[in-house]
This record gives sequence, structure tokens and C-alpha cells, in this order.
Amino acid sequence: MSDIEIGRAKRARRVYAFDDIAIVPSRRTRDPHDVSISWTIDAYTFDIPVLAAPMDSVVSPSTAIAMGKLGGLGVLDLEGVWTRYEDPEPLLAEIRGLDAASATKRMQQIYSEPIKPELVTARLAEIRAAGVPVAGALSPQRTKELCQTVVDAGVDLFVIRGTTVSAEHVSKAVEPLNLKEFIYELDVPVIVGGAATYTAALHLMRTGAAGVLVGFGGGAASTTRASLGIHAPMATAVADVAGARRDYMDESGGRYVHVIADGGLGTSGDIVKAISVGADAVMLGSTLARATDAPGGGWHWGAEAHHSELPRGNRVEVGSLAPLKEILFGPSSVADGRVNLMGALRRSMATTGYSDLKEFQRVEVVVAPYNAR
Repeated sequence: MSDIEIGRAKRARRVYAFDDIAIVPSRRTRDPHDVSISWTIDAYTFDIPVLAAPMDSVVSPSTAIAMGKLGGLGVLDLEGVWTRYEDPEPLLAEIRGLDAASATKRMQQIYSEPIKPELVTARLAEIRAAGVPVAGALSPQRTKELCQTVVDAGVDLFVIRGTTVSAEHVSKAVEPLNLKEFIYELDVPVIVGGAATYTAALHLMRTGAAGVLVGFGGGAASTTRASLGIHAPMATAVADVAGARRDYMDESGGRYVHVIADGGLGTSGDIVKAISVGADAVMLGSTLARATDAPGGGWHWGAEAHHSELPRGNRVEVGSLAPLKEILFGPSSVADGRVNLMGALRRSMATTGYSDLKEFQRVEVVVAPYNAR
């Protein structure tokens, strides 16, 4: 890929966001009802390739249960209000009602309450009692401290999620988490990320992770680009990580690591394009925060919004469109790709002639910037 000259001392690679690309129909079409959108990771098969992001505005124990019953996976944030407060509902209501000027400071105060291991156990037990797969997420900084509590509580999938997670974190102050050693000793499959480059993803795959999250903390509520100057357009990021998966399969003798797009997925079209460039599944935040039964109540925020030292996210109003079931499966009364996400994925796969997600990763993709259509 050719570089672009920024100036005499610096060159840059041309990369693409989902808005910059489109998929192209082939000679064959199918009936949407004949298309499979199921997804398997480790020993678990899901009817839809969707993980609800571990964010307090998206996943509570009840919405994790609802996601499981709808065929997806809800990932509970084990550093959120549900593990800090016995009854977090008043706090969620307060966050929804904060004025913009005071929101960040007050959220920092709310999230300064210590995490209580007994609540971690109780919340995961509540999800397990409903008979759906159980998944919880911790940041790399908290994983050592709380992982045994999480494993003892009986998770099916363990998620280590941060803005950017590397297999080679260097620190003079604290002993970093040894991901390879940690994953080897764990009895449950681990999904880790985000990663946004080929090299970073390849190193994460070598730790033994079952899945890699592709992203950089750049979702709808993020100000990472403004705060840190970091941005990784997602179409290129997913394709690069899919390339790492291909090369790691050759290197490891056939071990397949799942690629999960995590960020920049505001519409059903973005989900379609994420899979077309190599994702096996998607992790959705703001897209599901629009559900009328989401805990954010029409507002959306992530852990970056209340970071104690350098907040790099906002609490944003996303509105409430429809119940979670309709957001995923319709019917839709809007024509902008925000409702009936899975119906749109099925129809796109059918229109281009593909019968399952692995086949659909071979669909033809063209560069077609949104503002040039």
C-alpha cells in the first residue's frame, strides 16, 4: 500500500473507515431466510454475532439475560455501578439527569466507590440463574485483583477490555499483567482488546486468546482522538487484524482466533461492512444503548467518561428508539439502519449471495467514500 507524504520528514499510510467502503452484489442472490448468521467461539454457539458492550448504559444483569435469550451475548462491566452499589438504579437515574457542565465530575465521584467482590459474584450468579451464557469484563489494570472472584463465580467467557491492550505493557511502577501466563492458567476462554494494528493483534493472538477485540476506545461517546490524538479507522483496522488471524493460523498450525469489531458501528450497514472485511462478530455499544429497555435510558457513556485522571469520553444522548428485541430483529419504523440490525445483515448477505458469515467475509468490497456517492 502506497504512503502519502505528510511533509518531508513524515509519510503516512492511507486507511479507511466504514463510511469509506461498500460491498458489491455478485451474480447470485438468496432468500434471506436461508442465510445463517450464527457464530461459534470455543464451545459456545450464538444465534447472532453480537456482543453487548460492557458499559453501564448498555448492559445490566437484566439486559445481559435478555441478550442471551435473544441469541447474543451480554457482557457485564465488572467495574461498573452494578458491582459498586447494592442498588445502582438511583445512581443511573442521577447520571441520566446530570447537566453537561457537571456530568464528568459527578460521574468520577460515583465511580470512585470501591468495587465489592461479593457484588461481582451476585451479579454473575443472577445471569447464570437465567440459563444464558455468562460473560464479564475487566480492564487490564483490575484483572489480577478480581479475576479469581470472577472465575469462581462461574463465567463462560472472560473479557479483558481497555482502550488499547497490548501483550507487552511496560511499567516501572507496577508489575504488568502477563497475558500469556494468565490465559494459560485460566480455565475459560478469554477475549482481549482493543487492538487496532496487525502487529498488536498478532501478539495478542500468541497469548492464547480465543478472540481479539478490534478497536481503540473510539465509540460514539469517546473523545480519544481529541484527548490523545489516537484514531484508527475501523475498516482498515479490522482488515489488518483479520490478516493477523490468517498469518497466525499458519504459524500455529491451524488455531483460529476470532476477530470482533468493537467501535464505529452506529448502523446495520457498519455491522455488514465490519464482517465483510473480516470480523466474525461485533461488539455494540451506542447501537444497543438506543433500546428503550437499556439501562442508560437514552444516554450512553463508557469507562473513559469517568476516568479519575484523564477523562476522554462524554455522556451522550442517543435517544430511545425501540425495545432491544426490535433493535436486533425488527420490525423497523425507521429507514436509517438503527433498527432491525440482524434483518439488515441477513438481507445484505442474501443480496450478495452468501449463506453464512465465513462465506460473507469473501464478498467484494470497493472504496466508495460516503460523501462521494
